[in-house]
Amino acid sequence: MPGTLYLVGTPIGNLSDVSERARRTLADVAVIAAEDTRRTGRLLASLDIESGGRLVSFFDANEDTRIPRLLERLRSGDDVALVSDGGMPAIADPGYRLVRACVQAGITVDVVPGPSAAVAALVISGLPTDRFVFEGFLPRAGTARAARVRALAEESRTAVVFESPRRVASTLRELAAALGPRQVAVVRELTKLHQEIVRGSLSEVAASFGERGVRGEVVLVIEGAPGPARGSGDLGRAVELAAALAAGGARKRDAAREAARTTGVPAGRIYQELVGRA
Repeated sequence: MPGTLYLVGTPIGNLSDVSERARRTLADVAVIAAEDTRRTGRLLASLDIESGGRLVSFFDANEDTRIPRLLERLRSGDDVALVSDGGMPAIADPGYRLVRACVQAGITVDVVPGPSAAVAALVISGLPTDRFVFEGFLPRAGTARAARVRALAEESRTAVVFESPRRVASTLRELAAALGPRQVAVVRELTKLHQEIVRGSLSEVAASFGERGVRGEVVLVIEGAPGPARGSGDLGRAVELAAALAAGGARKRDAAREAARTTGVPAGRIYQELVGRA
């Protein structure tokens, strides 16, 4: 009987965030495919789990050769865990192609949910969370980068972007020039000792980061484009409608949803304005 591929979420910083199920899965599988075997080895040691020669590297440059070997182990009945350096594997990290190969081969794929830097940054940003888009890392340069930045300029949903600490200031300046006075939250070193969240307009935050060095892992959460449905007139009308519903006894969140259905303005934006009036 074939084994199972487990996608195991691991801590993005604070080791206390590891789940008991993740700990048990990593202890029980025959093979652990890791983006960085040294980092995963340290994680296993902190959890008192013996690696026992079960660790194999699995990263962008060796996916082509590793996938057939892992499929062979799975077909032989061995369970395999896939982990990234931190967070959920296959999210801006290797893994998608292995999952696809397992699905096509009829091999069971299971998930052991865990921390996600993208979602954690989104919910702590203070920006609308009702609709969002994950952009991962932007291309470093050229026409591909320019095209993605143009797309962000037109994107009405909150955007979550990963960025290298070496490029944070330059990326913020570029986005400020292309997107205008939108709000951004720069979330750095999530769950770690030096966690930091800097909020403000793109230009303000760009100036802040241009004056100092940046270390650690960085996530940018960027406000969506205003668009016709989020213009001041429609937003004002939507908030007034929601306020009237709330005054009539409706919960603020329910009132915001009803106003959103009527006006087309995102419920999260209406709710924020409504709460701000309190």
